[in-house]
Order: sequence, then structure tokens, then C-alpha cells
Amino acid sequence: QVRLVESGGGSVQTGASLRLSCTASGPTVSYYTISWFRQAPGKEREFVAAFWRGRTTYYADSVKGRFSMSRGSARNTVYLQMDSLKPDDTAIYYCAGDSGVILSSVRGHKNYDDWGQGTQVTVSS
Repeated sequence: QVRLVESGGGSVQTGASLRLSCTASGPTVSYYTISWFRQAPGKEREFVAAFWRGRTTYYADSVKGRFSMSRGSARNTVYLQMDSLKPDDTAIYYCAGDSGVILSSVRGHKNYDDWGQGTQVTVSS
């Protein structure tokens, strides 16, 4: 079982930046996909960004151009750099991982077996 731990959330004002981290420990493989989802109160969990099989990044339209994923020098850590934050970005952000996610399914949260505990991001106007 892979363990995922997020960090880096916080409370900021509109236009600020935050960087979230997700560190995986356990039996991961080189083609393990790590993605970010978020869930606001009363809303469905939604896709934010994915680092598919450690090769290619994908983003939701709502964050494209503002958020970016990258991998740390320790290959078991990925980052989500969030710039130009808006109040609509307020949510609990979850790191999710799976070794069997195919490209066409990367945006579906039900396709991931491994989840972190979540980190709160609050953006005030």
C-alpha cells in the first residue's frame, strides 16, 4: 500500500501563491500516476492536475495557466505550484495515486486507489 502525504496548504488572499507537496512512500513504480483533486464544501471532488506515469502533465481548464505540477529531485515527491489564486480555488486539496490509471481515465477520482489526508487551501477576497 502506498502512503501519500500532502503539505503546504494555508490561507492566502486573492492573487497570492501556494505550493503543495505530495510525498509517496511504499511500493511505487516508475509509471505511478500522481494527481491532485480538490473538494469544496457541498461540491463534488474535482480533478485539478495530473502527472501521468511520471511523464506528462494535465490540468483542468479552471487552473490551466495558473497551476503547474513538477517533480522534486527525490522522485517520490511532486509539487503543485498554485499562482494567481482565486476564492473559487478554496477547497481541501487531495493527492491521489495509482499505478493503473490510463490516460483517458486520469481525471476520474474513482480510478485512484491511494489517497492522502488532504490539505486545506483558503483564498479570501
